[in-house]
Amino acid sequence: MRAKKKTASAVMAATLLAVLGGPTSLHAETPAEFPTKPVTLVVPFAAGVSADLLFRGIAEVASKHLGQPIIVDNKTGGSGTLGVSQMVATAKPDGYTISQIPIPVFRVPLMQKATYDPLKDLTFVVLLAGYNLGAVVKADSPFKKWQDVVDYAKANPGKFTYATIGAATTNGIAMELANRESGMQMTHIPSKGGGESIAALLGGHVNMMVESPAWAPMVAAGEFRLLLMLGSERSKKWPDVPVLKEVGYSFDFDSPTGLAGPKGIDPVIVQKLHDAFKQAYDDPKMPELYDKYDYSRRYMNSADYTALAAKLYASEKVALDKVGLAKKD
Repeated sequence: MRAKKKTASAVMAATLLAVLGGPTSLHAETPAEFPTKPVTLVVPFAAGVSADLLFRGIAEVASKHLGQPIIVDNKTGGSGTLGVSQMVATAKPDGYTISQIPIPVFRVPLMQKATYDPLKDLTFVVLLAGYNLGAVVKADSPFKKWQDVVDYAKANPGKFTYATIGAATTNGIAMELANRESGMQMTHIPSKGGGESIAALLGGHVNMMVESPAWAPMVAAGEFRLLLMLGSERSKKWPDVPVLKEVGYSFDFDSPTGLAGPKGIDPVIVQKLHDAFKQAYDDPKMPELYDKYDYSRRYMNSADYTALAAKLYASEKVALDKVGLAKKD
């Protein structure tokens, strides 16, 4: 009788373990054991644009230091905020889902109702780069320098058109500020990405595109002319092209970008992610990748990036107030 009871108990125990997935499923992963599976990196832009290519390259190197693959997941929309808002809404704070953080992540909640708070709902991991944004026209365009654009747009209100991937992007805000400070009126034509903007410019559907350097190969090939860069310093690749302040504007946009996950990630996991990406950033071959896609090298650790986020949020509020795009409380 006792033997039968022991056998029945053993069968029940074995069945329970099978239902639960075996003995290992009873063990919760500790932060010290992270990572034990691939990490997803959300890139909130289309595959093949410069931001995607840069962060794919960094992730490939970082995965070697992390000890697990880093899988890039492109989620476009919302001027670069859709992927981040979805991460905040659905991802667990376990370090297995992180996202690139473009500037619109701080800007959009100031313009409209948003499903996330950039300062309360994110765990900032590491700052890795600064965008180098530029305005380009076709090489056979009559616009040889930026002042030609200003003169034409002032004389022909609304006729000069330009493409960006959204009104809430740094590119779009910069052009709105330029309109106001120059007393001109350009018409914004939003696109779905750098590739679509290039096609629109080549086809004569817009006069100019303002983007991160998806246009670089066309400039190098002599098909596009680069008129203006939106940062605070001239590009090393195009040292003859002026920046905003050099043509009379009171603002500039360096657009720092890095990585963050949902709020509540354990500090031990944050440090592991930071260290893997910092090692990738320090890789001897990495400056070549930054130069290829014309990104500036900007690094901050988790604490400094968190502090910078608060400053970015405040500065975006000032810029949006200037162009009348800040939402009314």
